[in-house]
Order: sequence, then C-alpha cells, then structure tokens
Amino acid sequence: MSIAKGDSLPEATFRLMGPEGIETLTTDQVFSGKKVVLFAVPGAFTPTCHLTHLPGFLENAEKFKAAGVDTIACVAVNDPFVLSAWSQVSEAEDTVLFLSDGNGEFTNEIGMGFDGSAIGLGTRSKRYAMLVEDGVVKELNTEDSPGVADVSSAAALLEAL
Repeated sequence: MSIAKGDSLPEATFRLMGPEGIETLTTDQVFSGKKVVLFAVPGAFTPTCHLTHLPGFLENAEKFKAAGVDTIACVAVNDPFVLSAWSQVSEAEDTVLFLSDGNGEFTNEIGMGFDGSAIGLGTRSKRYAMLVEDGVVKELNTEDSPGVADVSSAAALLEAL
C-alpha cells in the first residue's frame, strides 16, 4: 500500500555526502517540526529528472520559502556519491537537500518503488512530490509514468499550497 495524505512518514535513514564523507540523516532530523517539500526522482541525471523535474524546484525555491517551506528535499534510489555529483552539476547544493535512499528502503516502505529491471535500472522510485508538515503528508502528487513530471512538478505542488 502506498503512502497517502494524512499518513506519517516511517522511520528511515538517508545518506548524503558531507565534508567528512558519507553522513546519515533520519526522517526525524529532516521532517520533525518542519514544513518540507519532498520530491522523488527515478534517477539522478536521467533526462526528465535532470532537465525538467529538478529545475522546476530550483526555479520555484523562493516561492516555496515564501509559503513557509523550511526545506526542499529530493530523494532517489541512487548512492550518495551520484546525488552529490548531481547537486554540484545542477548547482542545487545550496537549495535542495539530496537524500540518498540507495537500497530503496524508504521508497519501498512508503510503497513508491517500481521495478525498472527491464531497461537495466533495477529498483527505483516512482516520481512524486509531497508536502510534509512535522512528518505528516499534507499533499501528495504521484506520476503514473516515470518519464513524466507534470502532477509532481514544483508548479503543481505550489498550486496546492
């Protein structure tokens, strides 16, 4: 069963690159007492993710902050090295918190995994965007196709705020 509006996020640990190497953040550290926009991508550097989905959140970062959002975070079933490189190449490291869910544990726990093995991608995350307040999902926009970023776009989530 997939996560839904009104549900609390499960306990999970994410990885990210810090100055000393790989660091961890828990769902409590990311979401507790905060208003967070979380969007998920099937894979860093993939065309829709890199050229459409992430740029929309970068372009609308100030609008999210004006709406009271504390953090914009991106989660992907990629390792923290790939997400760190993606954040640097896209010049997003100061705007978006990139959370590695390398083993897909968080993704599977919330029912948002999909099998991309047929095209060599392995297990990935569905594309979605959600507004989370103090660990509770307030809005959730999920795409039917991983190659599309319409209902999960920054603009669509902003309309729901």
